[in-house]
Amino acid sequence: MFLPARMRKLKIITFEKYTDPVIRSLHEEGITQIDNISERIQEDPQWAQLLKPSKPTPQTTRIASLLMRTTGIIDFMNTLITKKKKMKEVIKEFLNPPIPKKRKVEELDSESLIKKAEEELSKVETRIKSLESKLNQLDAEKGDLESTISLWGKLVDFDIDFTDIEESKYITAIVGKMPIEKFKKAPEKIKEITDKFAIFDIETEPPTERKIFIITLKEHEDAIATLLRRMDFERFEIAGLKGKPSEVIRKSKERLKEIHEERKTTIEEVEKIKNEWEEELLILKEQLTIEKERNEIYAAFGETENTVMLETWVPLKDCEKAEKIIKKASEDHCVIEREKPNPDDDVPILLENPRFAKPFETFIKMYSPPKYNEYDPTIFMAIVLPFFFGFCLTDAFYGIIDALVGFILYRGPGKVNKFMRSFGIIFMACGLWAFILGMVTNGFLGDFFPRFFHINLPTVIPLIDAFKEPQNVLLMALVAGVLHINFGLIVGARNNIKMGNMREAMGSQIVWLILEAGILLVALGWLFNIFPLLIAGGGIAVLGIILLVYYNGLFGLIDASGFLGTILSYSRLLALCLSTGGMAMTVNIVTEICANLIPVIGVALAPIIFVFGHIANDTFQSLGAFIHSLRLHYVEFFSQFFMGGKRKFTPFSAERKLTKIER
Repeated sequence: MFLPARMRKLKIITFEKYTDPVIRSLHEEGITQIDNISERIQEDPQWAQLLKPSKPTPQTTRIASLLMRTTGIIDFMNTLITKKKKMKEVIKEFLNPPIPKKRKVEELDSESLIKKAEEELSKVETRIKSLESKLNQLDAEKGDLESTISLWGKLVDFDIDFTDIEESKYITAIVGKMPIEKFKKAPEKIKEITDKFAIFDIETEPPTERKIFIITLKEHEDAIATLLRRMDFERFEIAGLKGKPSEVIRKSKERLKEIHEERKTTIEEVEKIKNEWEEELLILKEQLTIEKERNEIYAAFGETENTVMLETWVPLKDCEKAEKIIKKASEDHCVIEREKPNPDDDVPILLENPRFAKPFETFIKMYSPPKYNEYDPTIFMAIVLPFFFGFCLTDAFYGIIDALVGFILYRGPGKVNKFMRSFGIIFMACGLWAFILGMVTNGFLGDFFPRFFHINLPTVIPLIDAFKEPQNVLLMALVAGVLHINFGLIVGARNNIKMGNMREAMGSQIVWLILEAGILLVALGWLFNIFPLLIAGGGIAVLGIILLVYYNGLFGLIDASGFLGTILSYSRLLALCLSTGGMAMTVNIVTEICANLIPVIGVALAPIIFVFGHIANDTFQSLGAFIHSLRLHYVEFFSQFFMGGKRKFTPFSAERKLTKIER
């Protein structure tokens, strides 16, 4: 319970013809992690004399291709058809998400599944591809028409047929726009090049520009164009244009309407296919994904001419079950060797905790899985983190709201999402502690009861009323910090001693415990005027300092200030506690001012300020409480003992969300 699950390595040898049923049985059960021994065979000459690396099955490439085709069809239909949901439907689906029903499917070998997939895809793929091609053509034509409308829109002010001004051997046309102040000088500048030209202009919006149309001899085109560019002239490309701009734009817009209708009809046909085939394709995709995993795993094995060898990691509690599965699938034609992990083995880590602590494994995995023989802090974190959260929030009403949010996450999206289910449980625990600590520290919507009803909560403990006795709350925070850190030191010392690192245990953990014990005895002796206790404590403290310098050098004295800072960082528990109450009190004060001092409107405004102010405060303070509670574990607590850095146990498991095998 306080260590990761005990693991065993199973070395399995079986005949080649039984490999497929063994792999299928293990995949469906999902209790083993298969290690890659193929790489070891290539690197170790002794292994290479006995075995050769295995390879993925010949069907792997075909299965991957079919999976890509299936995924492509599903993605195309989903991208094209998106159903807009009303807010009411979105909320309802969030609070009560539908649980997909699993369909019974026949267990097929690779060749049978490939045949089935090819048959199903042949029925739907041709229809989808033709519709996809049509949509691509319509989209391309739509893009061309939009470009045409954009171009002709620049020329629409010229009410002429551009067919009549098609470039000849001697005459050319230059069309574009330029700033009006530059346009006024253009004719005179052009005359410096030639007087054989005609220029027409049209006013534009904004009136700071002019559209111009110049006809001149072809031999002067480059010179005039260069001149105009220097005058900020923007030329319109008219080569190959035919017809009147207004007529071309009208016809293009009519065609765009036709394309819209054609596209709409085509999408409706795709939607019909989706309604008919989506479920079948999703089931096929899941089957192909599982089959692909099975065929790829062969690359992790070693083989001889007739046999196959594989290695798996199995939790000790599942060893008997795994061995029975292998023997049954191979009809007892197998050899299984069970081994305990060696110190040098890279043992995959499976966290094994009671049900109440299971959701908190997420935080341990986010940080790093512990080493195989290292203490797993999940249970302790499951107890302490909600307490720290509640300490930071210390508002009973906010705790109720947070617990309610957690319950909604647990009973809503938690039904289909493991992370949401875990987070819902965590938030309920955090909300419960916030409620308890809020009730005893007089925190309920800030100073709601004292301010508006002139009474305190009946559950308040006067000595830890947060706003009247903050020094006592600070003392509680520091005591909690000392206990938290010391537990980490004890665990760290245990880990180091068990691993044979006695010097590390003395210099990094035990020395601080000795030093703390000495300081505690000195404090008690001085407080109660017990001279022998004072002397004993002083002696132990001096011993602690000597050991600190002995094991860590003079830098150990510098570490002492860091250790003190680590303990003082737990004062953030008080800081966030007062922050929550202070902001809640501010909301209450503003509400009271609005209701009493602002005529008429104030009475209506006060409830809005009260509700939304407390919602905002609860949101931000809960976020802060959560972050700082995590920080006290990740930075202050874990640094005392946690080594981590290992890989997590990843079972070879067939993830079936839509299917189940018919047996």
